[in-house]
Amino acid sequence: MTRIPRIKHREDISEDGQVAYDEIRGSRGEVSGPFSVLLNSPEMARRAAHLGAYIRFETSLPADVRELTILVTAREWDCQYEWTYHEPEARNAGLREEAIVAVRDRTAPSGLNDEEAVVFNYVVETMRQHKVSQEVYEAAYARFGAQGVSDLTVTTGYYALLAGALNTFEVELDAGATPLLPT
Repeated sequence: MTRIPRIKHREDISEDGQVAYDEIRGSRGEVSGPFSVLLNSPEMARRAAHLGAYIRFETSLPADVRELTILVTAREWDCQYEWTYHEPEARNAGLREEAIVAVRDRTAPSGLNDEEAVVFNYVVETMRQHKVSQEVYEAAYARFGAQGVSDLTVTTGYYALLAGALNTFEVELDAGATPLLPT
């Protein structure tokens, strides 16, 4: 059971919060997952959704790189919700099955190609060391440039924020969803 109310319907929130609800639903088609709990603080949810819209739909990162970043972050947080909903997105974005399995099974960077390993190392160092070594930074910068490294960094942080909310509030998968991350 989720620890905090999930805002699933527009009428579940105050009139002021309905503006944030409408914006989130408008950009995503529905209000679900992390936004259903973040809406307990409507203005914060609105601002997080605005950043998330850039990261999901406008970032300079190729879709497969974005989804790999999300999966590595989800795995570092052991966030079942984030992983379960992004594993299919990663496949749709063209991320190789070997990369998905390597991250899921914690065998990466073994099984990753050069670009995937750069992303993996960057995200893992960010998560575990709270900074990135010069060697890993230079590899990411050489591959993605200044904007790409900026987008990679913020994508990692953004999905860590969502994973933290999902895990802390114990948000369960939607009815009928099959967990894809081993526990």
